[in-house]
Amino acid sequence: MSATLRPTLEQGIAQLGLALTPAQVDLLLEFLALLQKWNKVYNLTAVRDPQEMLTHHLLDSLAAVAPLQQHVQTLPRAEGQLIPLLDVGSGGGLPGVVFAICCPEVDVSCVDTVAKKAAFIQQAAVSLKLRNLHGIHARVESLTRAHAVVSCRAFASLPDFTSWSRPALADDGVWFAMKGKYPADEIAALPADVDVFHVEQLQVPALDAERCIVWMRKL
Repeated sequence: MSATLRPTLEQGIAQLGLALTPAQVDLLLEFLALLQKWNKVYNLTAVRDPQEMLTHHLLDSLAAVAPLQQHVQTLPRAEGQLIPLLDVGSGGGLPGVVFAICCPEVDVSCVDTVAKKAAFIQQAAVSLKLRNLHGIHARVESLTRAHAVVSCRAFASLPDFTSWSRPALADDGVWFAMKGKYPADEIAALPADVDVFHVEQLQVPALDAERCIVWMRKL
């Protein structure tokens, strides 16, 4: 499978302007194979076709990597220190596992209320030898460790996402919500102490759909 998908993946990575090593590309394809294998038993995603998984999941998540990398580069950190990121409602590890593969300077924790999904993340971390990837079975409201970035992809409305994950966001941290069309109604419904400081349009290779990232912070 990976041999047939690699050209499309490599073309997408080039279109996104990402500087990934061959080893990272291998890991992305291995992750896709894991997702397909476990999906048969655990129902991690409704998408079954490998080619569709590549475009709708992998490339969709990869489109957010460059914006994340740019933000992380602005954060102060000591030598060898990793930037803590919490991916909420991560499901089959999208975008969390993709972030862990592409951003070795980020320590990614994927939280999900479904035990088997958190178990899959843990298995992916072991199989792919990603020491910066962790699966957490919990409700996000129960997490209080401060994270510099709290991300989600197609998880919940912006008011719910920010409300539930607030205890897990560092005071100077950012929320990073991946959305489809510009969510005007959700942005309007946010409380006054949540500041939307940027909405970034994304172009996903091989996918004709609107995508954006809503960047937010606490006031």
